[in-house]
Amino acid sequence: MAGKAAQSVVKAVGEYQYPWREKLAKYKVELSKGVWGYWELGAWKPLGISARHRARLRKEMLIAGQDWPYNPEKKEMRSKMKGHKCDRIAAERRENTANLMQKMPEMLLAYKKRRWEKKMKEEEKAKDTEICIFSLFGWLRTKKNVEPCTNEFNVGFFCLNYYVLAE
Repeated sequence: MAGKAAQSVVKAVGEYQYPWREKLAKYKVELSKGVWGYWELGAWKPLGISARHRARLRKEMLIAGQDWPYNPEKKEMRSKMKGHKCDRIAAERRENTANLMQKMPEMLLAYKKRRWEKKMKEEEKAKDTEICIFSLFGWLRTKKNVEPCTNEFNVGFFCLNYYVLAE
């Protein structure tokens, strides 16, 4: 009988020291549903245990040396940096600008050369068009049956208002 009394005292002391075991058994299902609550059939349901009681149960369990298995899973680290992008890449842009400024004389020479070549091509094209128009007028002067027409034929920047009727 004394042994049973001693066992009951030990059991009572053990339960008093570890009251979290009963609470854990009682709220195990609720704790496994999440930290804040859960969605059920499209509606948000809060946990059956308050956050304060949950925190107290967790604290008692950690003091007793047990692990707390109901922590929420950690999210992935944020890879996007905070702040304005222009502030982060300012040094890189200044370095790039300095490199481009060193290349600027060659770039200007190349630009002037391209512009000069384009101008020469346009002058050649204008000369060819001018020669073509003068030869066309010469050809029209040699023809006998030439009359003015309402149609305009655009050649370069000249408009020809003559139409050859017959040869």
